[in-house]
Amino acid sequence: MKLIITGGAGFIGSNMILHLLKKYPNYQIVNIDKLSYASNLHYLDEVKDSNGYTFSKTDLVDRNAVRQVVRRFRPEGVIHLAAESHVDNSIKGPEPFVMSNVVGTFNLLEECRQLWMEDAEQFDVPRFHHVSTDEVYGSLGKTGFFTEKSPYAPNSPYSASKAGSDFLVRSYHHTYGMNVVTTNCSNNYGPHQHDEKLIPTVIRTALNKEKIPVYGKGDNIRDWLYVKDHCTALDLVFHKGEAGETYNIGGHNEWTNIDLVKKICSILNDSVGEGPDGDYNNLITFVTDRPGHDKRYAIDAAKIENELGWQNTQDFEADLRQTIDWYVKKYRQD
Repeated sequence: MKLIITGGAGFIGSNMILHLLKKYPNYQIVNIDKLSYASNLHYLDEVKDSNGYTFSKTDLVDRNAVRQVVRRFRPEGVIHLAAESHVDNSIKGPEPFVMSNVVGTFNLLEECRQLWMEDAEQFDVPRFHHVSTDEVYGSLGKTGFFTEKSPYAPNSPYSASKAGSDFLVRSYHHTYGMNVVTTNCSNNYGPHQHDEKLIPTVIRTALNKEKIPVYGKGDNIRDWLYVKDHCTALDLVFHKGEAGETYNIGGHNEWTNIDLVKKICSILNDSVGEGPDGDYNNLITFVTDRPGHDKRYAIDAAKIENELGWQNTQDFEADLRQTIDWYVKKYRQD
């Protein structure tokens, strides 16, 4: 199969390419990435010389560039992961989020649609898999879970831009009959995540003996999903999901931000043991909350579990420790 992965030099994208090439050695994968500040091609060093892997530095906002790579490679499938994703950055400057997440998604959708419709006899049910976020659903109270039927209520420019891209993908199925699937996932953790995200930030600032910033009172709740479990879910939905459907992917693993930060500090105390007065928790500092900070996210993953047989295999304690070890090694090499 010829497959385009967008954002393949990013966090989830790089993990996804490694997963796919290991499981499907005969696949031909083109990694489309504009190489933004959050990209790192070194994450893919182990496959860069593989016959099944090609890299294309392409910005999805550039319609002509997208057309050229789509026409040259002629993919049978797309897994669209590329996105501007940092909420704080979207608050400071929302325009890049609208351009990348909405316009970029449109350009890719439209170029794939034109290719697949013009040469329909040459493609055996090509598929467009759009990867999105639970943040499009807004914020939950103390109880309840997001399901595929939850109403959209995005509260940040980032989540609004992702909601817009979700609706574009949906429209291409209902208007053109395009074979699309969408997944909405909870917070991911694991190797290759950019430094600006919560878990890498806690580890980096702790190791540097800097203040560990925690928004508000730290009582915002997130559902954490190990990136490798997310990749197995994406693999399953891409290959077996029903056209036009959405599948929510979650970790069944809710933590308040402050409890997670303290957990990371405790693991660092065990593995590194160089915190001030012997405890990295002494570096925790509460800072002014971000505007429109959603209180709680939690996903009901029953649909993908029951209909497609996905299983979340994460051992949070073990996977978090492995994740922390990966970042400790990374930051000590930098």
